[in-house]
Amino acid sequence: MPDLILHHYASSPFSEKARLLLGHKKLAWKSVIIPPVMPKPQLVALTGGYRRAPVLQIGADIYCDTALVADVLEHLQPEPPLYPEPEKGLSRILAQWADSQLFWAAMAYSLQPKGAAEVFAGAPPEAAKAFAEDRAKMSAGNMARLRPGDAAAAYKSYLRRLSDMLDDKPFLLGEVPCIADFAAYHGLWYTRRVHAVKDILQLTPAVLDWMDGIQAIGHGSFEKITAADAIAAAQAATPHTLLADSTFQDEHGIPLGSAVTVRAESFGPEETAGTLVAATRTHYTLARQADGAGTVHVHFPRIGYVLRAARD
Repeated sequence: MPDLILHHYASSPFSEKARLLLGHKKLAWKSVIIPPVMPKPQLVALTGGYRRAPVLQIGADIYCDTALVADVLEHLQPEPPLYPEPEKGLSRILAQWADSQLFWAAMAYSLQPKGAAEVFAGAPPEAAKAFAEDRAKMSAGNMARLRPGDAAAAYKSYLRRLSDMLDDKPFLLGEVPCIADFAAYHGLWYTRRVHAVKDILQLTPAVLDWMDGIQAIGHGSFEKITAADAIAAAQAATPHTLLADSTFQDEHGIPLGSAVTVRAESFGPEETAGTLVAATRTHYTLARQADGAGTVHVHFPRIGYVLRAARD
């Protein structure tokens, strides 16, 4: 099997989610550090436009969004499971809530003025400005963004609800962690890193104990490589998806082989253009020519992404 290559950066909450998933599965991986803001030329060369962190690369297959990355890792290493029965459906629904409503409340609270001041302390003024402008572009039209006061109220309620779930068990849905735990953790992880705002977590000691348990999983075994190494790995490989389902499910009247674009519904409006080679019940796959890497397949989860026929 080709190497697992994670394109990520240290302070990215969703990257932390992916790093912990790799650690949970005890999978060795290779690390490519990408910039937190645009431009990201080597990453975009592979994805064709998608620029969010992290991205998982396996040879010439590029997997976008941690929801899809989790499915790929589950296929590669089924044990320990991320979607245990009988809570398989519940774990996915809870994870989707955590990756959206909980995450946005956590980030809006954490990056209120005093939090942002700490995050960018010591950095040149242009760094904070570049970050703010970059995220504003990514968030255009994102109705989930909250003002700090609204975020504080929502965040406190969400933390209490998580605490209630942990009254009689170490993890959200039982005795072992599942996808819901990793999805709920990473936004809180970011808050805990910012001393100016982390005291909100002290209101729910059970949540802090649970966080300690997730943190202890670690990131597993990895080694650093360069972006050039990752592009060379794609060039040397042939696309071969590891996703289990393959049956074409047409909801758009767009046949396979069509020129299409895919973009996120919110947060990150950049489109990836390519030829539609798969549209299953769970994911889309686009074939495209990547600069310096030859033919790659770029995969997106179906939920949360918009498929369109390419404009002339």
